[in-house]
Amino acid sequence: MMQRLGFLVNPIAGMGGSVGLKGTDGVVEEARRRGARPVAPERARIFARGLDKRFELFTCAPPMGQQVLEDGDRSVSVVYSPAVPTTAADTVRGARALRDAGVDLLVFVGGDGTARDVLEAIGQDIPVLGVPAGVKMYSAVFAYTPGHAAEVVNSLGEGPCFEEREVVDIDEEKFRRDQLGVSVKGYLLCPVHRHLQPSKGFGLGGEEAKRALAERVVEDMQPGVVYVLGGGSTIGAVKEALGIEGSLLGVDVVRNGHLLCTDASADDICRCLGQCNAIIVSPLGGHGFLFGRGNEQITPDIIRRVGTDCITVIAAPEKLAGLDSLKVDTGDQELDAQLRGFARVLTGHGESKLMRVE
Repeated sequence: MMQRLGFLVNPIAGMGGSVGLKGTDGVVEEARRRGARPVAPERARIFARGLDKRFELFTCAPPMGQQVLEDGDRSVSVVYSPAVPTTAADTVRGARALRDAGVDLLVFVGGDGTARDVLEAIGQDIPVLGVPAGVKMYSAVFAYTPGHAAEVVNSLGEGPCFEEREVVDIDEEKFRRDQLGVSVKGYLLCPVHRHLQPSKGFGLGGEEAKRALAERVVEDMQPGVVYVLGGGSTIGAVKEALGIEGSLLGVDVVRNGHLLCTDASADDICRCLGQCNAIIVSPLGGHGFLFGRGNEQITPDIIRRVGTDCITVIAAPEKLAGLDSLKVDTGDQELDAQLRGFARVLTGHGESKLMRVE
């Protein structure tokens, strides 16, 4: 029976998302200068609230886990005290300390950079599970949401089954220049469970279908409406059809066919919004996320201000063919509940498909 659980939080993970930095590696101070706030601690609390009481918990001193668990009236053993502010070296040392404490499973809260550091620290010495809290989560070691991560851990009993899953990281400097530089860093052992996200697909493909879909979207755009356009190649086709020089991987804002802001932060988007607004997004290929992966600039406050009934989801048919459902993980559980259910996805001229959102 799996009883000893290690818990590690990267407290700076995800800070670059809402301010448009597409990551936090090496730009923590810039993120703070732009007004970023920590997001990982609350993601960690959501996980901890869903965790069964049966586990013996091992963690790191604040801000890397202890306070989150003790806030939930959990008894913990602290095996590592990090420097403050923390660095990637603290993630490596903390992971090794938890491994050496004899935990059965290491749960870490962070993004792809955190997964890379955990890989460096312990390799496949013990199984791990990622709680998504970063800007980039392309690796296949993460549960879909913090709540799903708790479900995965709670389900582990006698003779749990594990498999190798890839750790993928993106060159953030290239990413900030709208260039996608992807590399597989290695493999971690993870539980086998339906709530773990699959590996992200990176191929573009289906260009003709994307162009036809983009034409439909542009035809439907209304005068005077401010459109918040998500990132990715499908939305990129819409930007191309509009004739604007938008960003491929960032969030852009347009009105009447004119670009109001490119690669916008959450604050930029708020400044551009008018009386009539809309959001157009496409599910992240391989994962199916509408919000909470790669477009953290579209915050829960912005979604509420625009209105959930003013969200348009678009996708080429071949992208939907590989998805059982769409997903949301905004960090706001009440909003996520409102967004779940079913969404009609535009797939072409006069064509759409109803997809479940979870």
